[in-house]
Amino acid sequence: METITLYRPVGPKELKLIEDSGWKRFPPRLAQQPIFYPVMNEEYAIQIARDWNVPASGSGFVTRFAVNKVYCEKFKEQNVGGPIHNELWVPAEELDEFNDNIIGGIEVTRSFYPEA
Repeated sequence: METITLYRPVGPKELKLIEDSGWKRFPPRLAQQPIFYPVMNEEYAIQIARDWNVPASGSGFVTRFAVNKVYCEKFKEQNVGGPIHNELWVPAEELDEFNDNIIGGIEVTRSFYPEA
């Protein structure tokens, strides 16, 4: 099976929920979050984790995971800014199925904390 590697910047609360799943699933979206948006490259995920998650929640983490490539083709890649700002938009109601298509586990590749 061919896979695609995606990244998801998260804060400490979401990271704990991922850990609680055995590093296999992303938690359900909140009511005000209609889209789950993994990003297409690590550089963009680093920007979000470092520049948004750290100020908002005290730390930020970049997760990396592989997903069935054929399954991902049903979602449109969205550019939300500059050349590296590409995301895969997954409707919140499809997150369980998306999680079922993760191959292997979710791993943390980078961690960011406030500068002392």
